Amino acid sequence: MTRAISEIGLSVKRLQMRHHREANAVLAPLGVSLVQWDALRHLHANPEASLHDLAQLTFQTDQSFGTLATRMIDRGLIERMPGPGRAVRHRLTGKGDAIREQGQRLLEEVLRRSFAPLSEEELAVFDGLLQRLLA
Repeated sequence: MTRAISEIGLSVKRLQMRHHREANAVLAPLGVSLVQWDALRHLHANPEASLHDLAQLTFQTDQSFGTLATRMIDRGLIERMPGPGRAVRHRLTGKGDAIREQGQRLLEEVLRRSFAPLSEEELAVFDGLLQRLLA
């Protein structure tokens, strides 16, 4: 018997929250939160992205990403660069990129542990279902 759709939706949220809590715990020794690490990840993957693009990629408003970027600049993780016209671009510093790389390894381990109860085939099916839902 299938559970109520609201319960399924709540389970998705619980899994996400578990990932967030564990991610923040393993990233803390690096001095960054999941939100900060995610910004580093997206800057690495999208080096020419505008502040607005980065805000959207990290599920933030332009204002909140601007505040986050300022704090990360102050910590030497990213730097501002002039862009075309009035645009401002950001890029990783060496320190920020090193933290991004270390964080990537830590977060992959969090996710491996989380999905360990699934076989490779089950994980592939789960991934396919997620892809379909997000399409």
